[in-house]
This record gives sequence, structure tokens and C-alpha cells, in this order.
Amino acid sequence: MHEVSLAGGILALMEKTAERECFVRVTHLLLEAGGFCGVDVRALRFALEAIAPGTLLDGATVEIREMRGRAWCWDCAAEVEHRARGAACPTCGGHRLHVKAGTDLRVIEMRVAG
Repeated sequence: MHEVSLAGGILALMEKTAERECFVRVTHLLLEAGGFCGVDVRALRFALEAIAPGTLLDGATVEIREMRGRAWCWDCAAEVEHRARGAACPTCGGHRLHVKAGTDLRVIEMRVAG
């Protein structure tokens, strides 16, 4: 479950930002998970909740938006949206897809206190 290490990386990013920007607590965190980033959103949420007690994420609301990925289908020459690697093209059913977008896990917004 690599989501635990991702949660640790997110916490480390928040700690570095808190040090630089002089805040003591995150009250709200908005993340965006692309359809091709390989993250199990439920597992990431669980991992963030598990590591939060006693940290600046303690008590923060965490929102994770799942975004569809975009890929180019070599079979039908269309740019298509879908959620997971390995899925067939929703237009033609082909499997020769080149990922164009949706590989990122990003911090979009955070609200802080103190």
C-alpha cells in the first residue's frame, strides 16, 4: 500500500510549508488525484487520517477530488476521457491508448490557522 508513503510525503510537504509560511495547523486540505496516478483514494484518505493525530493535519478536513485521465486512442484517433489504466477506449473499445493527462496527485488548496 504505497498510499501510506504518499500520505507521509503530503504531511512532510505541509510541515515544510508551515515552517516557511509560519502556520501551525491545516484546517482544510484539497487534493486532486488523476485517473492515471495509480492512487487508491480510499486508502490515501485512510492513511492521512491514520497519520494525522498529533501533527498539523490533526482535525483537518481532507477532500480528494478524483479527476478523469485523458488519453489518445491510436485505434480511433480520438482523445478520450476515462478513469483507469488498462481500460478500453470508451469510443472504439481499443486498448492502444497513450496517456495525455491525469497522472498527477496534487495539492490544490489548503486552509491554515495560526
